[in-house]
Amino acid sequence: MAEIKVPELAESISEGTIAQWLKQPGDYVEQGEFLLELETDKVNVELTAEQSGVLQEVLKDSGDTVQVGEIIGTISEGEGEGGKSTAPQADAQESAGASEEKAASSEKTAEPLEGASDEADTAKTRTIASPAARKLAREKGIDLSEIPTGDPLGRVRKQDVESYQKNEQPPKAQPEPKRATQAPAAKQTEDAGKPVERQRMSRRRQTIAKRLVEVQHTAAMLTTFNEVDMTAVMNLRKRRKDQFLEQHDVKLGFMSFFTKAVVAALKKYPLLNAEIQGDELVIKKFYDIGIAVAAPDGLVVPVVRDADRKTFADIERDIGELAKKARNNKLSLNELQGGSFTITNGGTFGSLLSTPILNSPQVGILGMHKIQLRPVAIDEERFENRPMMYIALSYDHRIVDGKEAVGFLVTIKNLLEDPEQLLLEG
Repeated sequence: MAEIKVPELAESISEGTIAQWLKQPGDYVEQGEFLLELETDKVNVELTAEQSGVLQEVLKDSGDTVQVGEIIGTISEGEGEGGKSTAPQADAQESAGASEEKAASSEKTAEPLEGASDEADTAKTRTIASPAARKLAREKGIDLSEIPTGDPLGRVRKQDVESYQKNEQPPKAQPEPKRATQAPAAKQTEDAGKPVERQRMSRRRQTIAKRLVEVQHTAAMLTTFNEVDMTAVMNLRKRRKDQFLEQHDVKLGFMSFFTKAVVAALKKYPLLNAEIQGDELVIKKFYDIGIAVAAPDGLVVPVVRDADRKTFADIERDIGELAKKARNNKLSLNELQGGSFTITNGGTFGSLLSTPILNSPQVGILGMHKIQLRPVAIDEERFENRPMMYIALSYDHRIVDGKEAVGFLVTIKNLLEDPEQLLLEG
């Protein structure tokens, strides 16, 4: 019998939530085959079977929170339908032995019956049930073996216990006041006659919400703005995109220009590439740039490593691969950890202006926005419609002053309005 334990995931992760079991009790699994999907604060992890056998018991259901090292199920040695357990084989052998000895003596005929009753008692104790059903049955003093179930595997679920209690036992008067006091909000909603839908927040969404609130309580966050004339970048991209795609097999987008510009600006203003640890500043001499990506379960920030050493093509390729993994919940923990600065692009969804929130413990985040044609004064007499983008820098005012923040944005503005400089500066 092998135990299924929650493995060590990462230094900062001590628990997770079972998203779903990919196998059910009674299913045969091969070694290395996926058993369940575990949702952590950052990524979804698929746990595999450490040995081949039959999934004997599931101790935690989908939606349950589990700790690292906790036992959540068991796998017994076997060969699937023909060998899920040794009990059927033993029963067959005992039955054969009993039939052979039936004519020998009447005393021996009683022995198989006693063995059968012992096995029946054992089977009672081995009733397959969900953890929620077991808990409810214990609270109500109900024997699980007495509860009928419609599950094809014979598994007793919570709703089976509830229906059994409703049909077989008189309702208790004591819990009623508790139920009334626990759901005043639901009662008010029902009285109002307005349709609502309640959804449980995913673990990742809860973590995102918690951290965003923490940042605003622990950092002196401030945002400054500027605007960029994107004419030069767009013209360069238009001229080079076909040749770029042919040479590198990846499209030339705007993110590589911004990433290179950010790296150059961070080299000029290193405090924006730092973090606070106690009463010390940790100024980072590497440039791992986080790129915010909208994933199904919430915003994630995979990291482009050593962006200062990578070409435009390398950056575009990395961003494309990380974004694809994010949408498919395939990001690893290593791909999400250790960023020194973050870029977020709300312009892909049409945002014209925003104040991005810091990705703690980082002290700076750059917000890109929608490119929009606006009239721009060329000189005192001339106006032209230009593709303009507002950019926003949110920063921790505890270590970054306004002068540095404004200088940082101006540097990015100048580099993007003369993108040939990026070949030298980035």
